[in-house]
Amino acid sequence: MFFRTLLHALLSKFGPRLGHFDVARTNFVTMPTDLDILRHMNNGVYLSIMDVARFDMLHRTGVWAIFQERGWYPVVVSETISFRKSLTVGQKFTVESRILGFDEKAVYVEQRFVRPDADGSPEIYSHGYIRGRFLKRTGGVVTIDELLAAIGVAPDDVTVPEWLLEWSRNAASPATRAPAPSIWN
Repeated sequence: MFFRTLLHALLSKFGPRLGHFDVARTNFVTMPTDLDILRHMNNGVYLSIMDVARFDMLHRTGVWAIFQERGWYPVVVSETISFRKSLTVGQKFTVESRILGFDEKAVYVEQRFVRPDADGSPEIYSHGYIRGRFLKRTGGVVTIDELLAAIGVAPDDVTVPEWLLEWSRNAASPATRAPAPSIWN
């Protein structure tokens, strides 16, 4: 994954520039090292590839340069992924990444693994969502107001679906939500 990350960091410098809220399309090939014992891409590799694709998106939208200038960096708070079809060795696929929107504390990103179907239309193989925050190297959290002041106001169609906000509330760490009875007592 290290060399793939370096390769895409280089490619993103020369890839087409995007607006801050455009869909970024990052191309990959399933490598032998991506496979599990069933000879399809391991579920954990999908999450690592999503990381690489998000960094590609941040570079090509110019957001990464803004963050470096201000001493900010992204972290994933929570993520979820669903699998529809398997990717096997040598298959080319694209990860489509876009900012869905914001809540009071975080940014939501949608990512889809797609390949062309028999008609050439994109077919979704896997679909993931992340909730992320931005931290300051000097300490503290970047607020959504600070973030939007740096990258610009989001278009009206950049909104988080209610079901994803509900998922986020339910996926919160026990330290940040009401205590539930423990089965470990």
